[in-house]
Amino acid sequence: MVTHVPAEAHGDERGALLSFLAEQRDAIRRAARGLTDEQAAATPSASELSLGGLVKHCAEVEQGWLARARGEAPAVHRDRSNWDECFRLMEGETLQSHLAYWEEIAAQTEAYVRSVPSLDDTFALPDQPWFPPEGRVSVRWLVLHLIRETARHAGHADIVRESLDGRTAFELIAAEQGTSWG
Repeated sequence: MVTHVPAEAHGDERGALLSFLAEQRDAIRRAARGLTDEQAAATPSASELSLGGLVKHCAEVEQGWLARARGEAPAVHRDRSNWDECFRLMEGETLQSHLAYWEEIAAQTEAYVRSVPSLDDTFALPDQPWFPPEGRVSVRWLVLHLIRETARHAGHADIVRESLDGRTAFELIAAEQGTSWG
């Protein structure tokens, strides 16, 4: 669901990239708005995706890429044995706790992107078969990748929410703004 992203200050590439990333995060958060943990864990569409799982996944992915950019290990190690756990709320996990965690990660991402000397600064890609050996990417690539990843899942979130209770992104935006759609 497209919403308006204000134009950046002239020459503020970092601000523009971060604004588009924030817009996509907001789309997922909005899709989860007002849900109980039970609703957030539900998988009402043809896929196994839930809104809680999408929030959790996006937070983990953003944290993982931010950690790599800083030269650190991701907070959660995912492999074939536990990959599915990043897409669903596990026992004792709540939608609110993952939304709060993602908010912390988002603030760290913004601080990091604003603090690096240049968006052209690079860091090593993980040693995984789908990346080129000894590959490197820029901080600009990092933010663009996060925008792409988050936008993809924002579309999923819209479908899951509409499948869950019929509410569309337009209705959720209107509710967020205190107006009505239609």
